[in-house]
Amino acid sequence: MRIFFISPYPEAPGKNGGPSRAQVQARSYASPGTEIDFGACDDFAGGQVSVKLHNQASLNGLHHAMSMTSLLQKVKWCEEQGYDAVIQSNTFDPGVEEMRLAVNIPVIPTFRTTLHVATMIADRIGITVPFEGHVGYTWKILRSYGMEHFVKAIYPIGMYPGTMKSEQELRDTMVDVLQTLVRDHKPEAIIPLGGALAPNIVDPKDLEEQCGVPVLNTKSIAIRIAEMCVNLGLAQSPIAYPHGKLSYEDFFQPAHGS
Repeated sequence: MRIFFISPYPEAPGKNGGPSRAQVQARSYASPGTEIDFGACDDFAGGQVSVKLHNQASLNGLHHAMSMTSLLQKVKWCEEQGYDAVIQSNTFDPGVEEMRLAVNIPVIPTFRTTLHVATMIADRIGITVPFEGHVGYTWKILRSYGMEHFVKAIYPIGMYPGTMKSEQELRDTMVDVLQTLVRDHKPEAIIPLGGALAPNIVDPKDLEEQCGVPVLNTKSIAIRIAEMCVNLGLAQSPIAYPHGKLSYEDFFQPAHGS
């Protein structure tokens, strides 16, 4: 089984070397026989919006919208390369609905998948996000899923790689935020959005021990659900997500010639 983890943020040119910490970690969650590859959408006009919003810690969803066309091109490439499933690595699920209109292979949304798993084990859900700007954005996503009534509160952590002094500072801050969330709203399970924080740096199990509430690992859940879909022959419904016969090249051609 081959699964592709797709990122909406194009990598800087010339980046090389071995697998990153996050990639090694994600592969450790997979079952024996599952191969996980990683990649990003190709660079695109307007990509600088993502860079500037990240630098300003002002991530409101605009940066995800800017990458949409490039994401669609990449997911079609994945299907034609023989991948069995695609996982949107970003925990805010950018482009998942649109990518499902382009391919037959399952496209797995990390947030929505984890949210459904959370509601299987709890009724009251708490969510953490990297920045204050993510709070309203996340409520909008929840409303689009029709699942906002399960969520009792969304708290920002206030930092992200590049804006924190150390990993210990991040861990201490996350513990404090989660303990406050539990004290104020009594969630029965917590979903930490922003995979670059947890699980990439802070282990959700560590957070769970500190706050006394199940803290879900978004990446491991997405991988295991993707494996389940492939093993059971499941993908997004062609009734809910109908699409025509398209090739990878079609996603680069202008409507009426150049």
